[in-house]
Amino acid sequence: MIDRIWLIPLFPLLGFLFAGLNFRRMPVKISGWMASAMVMISFLLSLGVFLGFVSGEEARTIVISDWIRAGSLIIPVEFLADQLSSLMMLIITGVGLLIHIYSIGYMHEDEGFNKFFAYMNLFIFFMLVLVTGGSYTIMFIGWEGVGLCSYLLIGFWNKNEEYNNAARKAFIMNRIGDLGFLLGMFLIFSEFGSLSYNAVFPRAALMVPGSAVITVITLLLFAGATGKSAQLPLLTWLPDAMAGPTPVSALIHAATMVTAGIYMVARSGILYALAPVSMNLIAAVGLATALLTAVIALFQNDIKKILAYSTISQLGLMFVGLAAGSFAGAMFHLMTHAFFKALLFLAAGSVMHALSGEQDIRYMGGLRKKIPWTYLLFLTGVVAISGIPPFSGFFSKDEILAAAFSKSPALWITGVLVSALTASYVFRLFWVGFSGEYRGPKANLEKIHESPGVMIIPMAALGILAAVGGIPSMIRSGNRNSIEAFLDPVFRSTEEIIHRGSVPLTSNSGLMLILVTLSVIFASICITWFIFVRKKHLPDPDSEVKKGFLRLASNRFYLDELYDTLIINPLYWLSDFLRDIVDVKIFDRIVESAGRFIMFTGSRIRLLQTGNVGFYLFAMVVCIIFVLLLNLLR
Repeated sequence: MIDRIWLIPLFPLLGFLFAGLNFRRMPVKISGWMASAMVMISFLLSLGVFLGFVSGEEARTIVISDWIRAGSLIIPVEFLADQLSSLMMLIITGVGLLIHIYSIGYMHEDEGFNKFFAYMNLFIFFMLVLVTGGSYTIMFIGWEGVGLCSYLLIGFWNKNEEYNNAARKAFIMNRIGDLGFLLGMFLIFSEFGSLSYNAVFPRAALMVPGSAVITVITLLLFAGATGKSAQLPLLTWLPDAMAGPTPVSALIHAATMVTAGIYMVARSGILYALAPVSMNLIAAVGLATALLTAVIALFQNDIKKILAYSTISQLGLMFVGLAAGSFAGAMFHLMTHAFFKALLFLAAGSVMHALSGEQDIRYMGGLRKKIPWTYLLFLTGVVAISGIPPFSGFFSKDEILAAAFSKSPALWITGVLVSALTASYVFRLFWVGFSGEYRGPKANLEKIHESPGVMIIPMAALGILAAVGGIPSMIRSGNRNSIEAFLDPVFRSTEEIIHRGSVPLTSNSGLMLILVTLSVIFASICITWFIFVRKKHLPDPDSEVKKGFLRLASNRFYLDELYDTLIINPLYWLSDFLRDIVDVKIFDRIVESAGRFIMFTGSRIRLLQTGNVGFYLFAMVVCIIFVLLLNLLR
């Protein structure tokens, strides 16, 4: 099965072609289930590959054929089957399948139903290409493909101009990061003569740590990761991307696409292990992003925007894990995050479905009795993301925080603060949305209803995964958990370089860190309960934050306005200047002057054409004498 890994992306591609070419004629009862079936086949194949590695199969590269051969440039179509790619395939196809099934119920009345599933299948195809590619070239194809699908799905309801603007913003900001990725690829080829992993990584492992070229390569690759994974400064596109349908937010902007930057850095781990400057920058950017967006999430009132900023914050924590040398821990958190964040987005979609599209939590409340299944599943996701044992988020966050403490206690303290803020904003969302009395229009109260089974069942499956997804880390293999042991063949050499000479935490120290972290998290939960349930200080839709830090945070620290002032407006001014002054008044006049000169000289020279033969003979003699004089002078 491992040798046929290329079949896994093939089935979603076939689903896209079948649905895309027939989206006007295909019955809606068929297209959703057909698209889901294509993803299910890929999931079963991915499961077979995963179980193969569990049973001890060796990693291998499968070369299909040469794609480009020009001189020293050889780019084959190749796929890499190893433990990391098998884990990613399982997440993409497993979570993707559940979201596809959920979408059948969520999108059933949409006029673009068939087109929606065609785009979703295309996205799954490109995401699988990204994680299975055996070279940076194949990864880049998937990388650009998921960017295209993100643009199509964010702007899916394209009759709304605001949604179109959000799609364009996402596309353009991702292109900024992609330029860094592309330049990094050029430098990799220049240095190593290849873009294939099995040629680049062994040669890179022989280089001296801190090499300038490796540092530049890793910084350029990280620029691409900041765009795709929405880190500072390229993070403002992701909250606006919530304009797309909720299943899109769950699949692309929570569980899969935005984790592509994490995967790319993890895949390039040996390069980053040799670039301590880049690792320190990743830690700083990840931590700053996690803290900033956690604060912003605490003061938002749009249910999807809160979850969007939560996603950015959790991605920042994953980058902290990578920078601290816990590559397996970061990938473990990527997996658990896919479970509980997809669950939270789908549960948010269920709430919006019950409230006829309402997204503002200030107009919610008292939903526990009206939609009990959604309430229970939302609570599961909230507890999991907060890092409360024995739910999955506790185990994966613990891995990252322990690695952060080993790297720097200051890094750990900030990580604990981010965890406390995470618990605060998700429980604020939960208390405000589900407890107390309903605060929306009274006319809608009787219309509130639970979602159909086709939506609840995928949410329940994700709820189970969010609850028990941390169990693999409880299974120990020596001094490592089963996740670390499974990914060890991929990250062994990388982590050996990073942790060379470092002292691991003792069990007592690790237990103390866990107790401190849990104490802070529980304290933050109690505070939010006291404010929003006991004292009932609920956000008022009729009041605005007038001044100070609260106004800054509720307005997202004016990041968009800052970018407009520093980047967008100067570019507009420069464009206007180049058009009105340089183009119109300089270049246009130069071109017009050339034409006027030709017209002027032509109008004068034509006067020589008199038709008088005597004048022509005289002119000829004068010219002959002039030429003779020139020869004499020479």
